[in-house]
Amino acid sequence: MPRPVLMTPPLPAYAGLELISAAVLVADARRTLVFMNTAAEDLFAVSCKSVAGQALQRLLPASPAGNQALFQLLATAVTEDKTVSGSELQLETAAGGHLHCAVAVSPLDDGRVVIELAARDQAWRIAREERILERQELNRELLRNLAHEIKNPLGGIRGAAQLLARELASVPSDASLQEYTDVIVKEADRLQALMDRLLTPHRRLKFERINVHEVVERVRTLLLAEFPSGLNVLRDYDASLPDFIADRETLIQAILNIARNAAQALAGHGQIRLITRIARQVTLAKRRYRHAIVVQVVDNGPGVPPDLAGKIFFPLVTGRAGGTGLGLSLAQQLVNQHQGLIEFESEPGRTCFTVVLPMREMDAIAQAPAPSDAQLRAFH
Repeated sequence: MPRPVLMTPPLPAYAGLELISAAVLVADARRTLVFMNTAAEDLFAVSCKSVAGQALQRLLPASPAGNQALFQLLATAVTEDKTVSGSELQLETAAGGHLHCAVAVSPLDDGRVVIELAARDQAWRIAREERILERQELNRELLRNLAHEIKNPLGGIRGAAQLLARELASVPSDASLQEYTDVIVKEADRLQALMDRLLTPHRRLKFERINVHEVVERVRTLLLAEFPSGLNVLRDYDASLPDFIADRETLIQAILNIARNAAQALAGHGQIRLITRIARQVTLAKRRYRHAIVVQVVDNGPGVPPDLAGKIFFPLVTGRAGGTGLGLSLAQQLVNQHQGLIEFESEPGRTCFTVVLPMREMDAIAQAPAPSDAQLRAFH
């Protein structure tokens, strides 16, 4: 016989739980959900009505290690009839989300248990963002100084190579000598272009209402054109995502840099998934947003080498021969201009870069102070 569906208890029975800022779940002895407060609905992006009467595993699958620790706390609370807690648990939701939480489980007299989840992500993310921004500014200042020092001798090298080429053209000589001067000029031009990217002020953003899927589809088209064979680019879109305010070209460049980095890690042969989702109650750059657009680029490559994981967004840091190490650094800077954030997690066989972009209204953006030329230059 099918298990009877438990109805959500009347609000007065758990009215006090709505006053708690932490996410709170109530489950019975069979680990069936009977109630969740508004904070929990926001955390799991579901309504209490839609999950009441279903197993707790509907929200938190039992297999991940962090979730196993939670279910062990549940068992201990019921067996010993006391409140038990875990200070730092890494939980994984059924929707694929990751939660860094402090957990407290308290048994009730009727055999039910109250599970309190206090997210640690907010303070950790704010501190991490501050470290990233400070580190980026130091790196940019170092690169600007380095670029200035390189430009002058680089121009001299190019000029000398051109003069030598003219001399060789006027006298009989080995044709290979002319090729050598051509190589010098071309490499000098390549380095000059790299220096210009580091020194030239970035253009001002053009904010408009856009659809994120237009951006991601453009990236997919460019990616397949660059890697026409051996690369399988899959779509996993949430078609219900609303339009939001952003700079179209900047976001295309940022996400393309991430996707191209993934394709290069796969050597052009493998699978990349482009995922779009909505996030709720997100804190970015010390501001709380009700909703944010999430774009994920997931590949099945070898993963980020452990020695690069902590500095992968640093300029000129690359694990690929011939790479400039500017793609991910520039992507992060462009996303930061939208008050967003890039995060990543990697293991052999799965690397996921997540771009989180807050949903802001045009008037809020217009009221923000315009960046000065010095601030614009800081992004290069």
